Amino acid sequence: PAEHHQGLELFVTPDLGPLDRRIRIEQQGTVDGDYGPQPGSWTTYGTFWATVQEVLPSRGESQADGIRIAERPARVRMRFVPGITSAMRVIYLDRSDRAMKIIAQPVELGRKFGLEFMAADFTTAGDAT
Repeated sequence: PAEHHQGLELFVTPDLGPLDRRIRIEQQGTVDGDYGPQPGSWTTYGTFWATVQEVLPSRGESQADGIRIAERPARVRMRFVPGITSAMRVIYLDRSDRAMKIIAQPVELGRKFGLEFMAADFTTAGDAT
């Protein structure tokens, strides 16, 4: 949002957090199958610094905003990169290289300053292949 101050427009820069975690964004390719294009292997879209914040359920909640807590949802913030969509996945590059699906279309923060999206664990191993 812009504020007017003595005829000047001042733009507030969104806080992306510490950007202290490495993530890899991957996109799924396609292969020609007997019935047309089929899902193929995942390829790297890019590796980035991000803030990854686990979403904790409030007391007594088994669901938060329709997201199953068993999926370990996380809020991810990073610098703006064009082309990232909810059809992609995130690999959280820590000791476990946790694979997460992007569960909502990424939202632009500021004027192409940052991106925020929600990600969650795949519910079955088949989702991640």
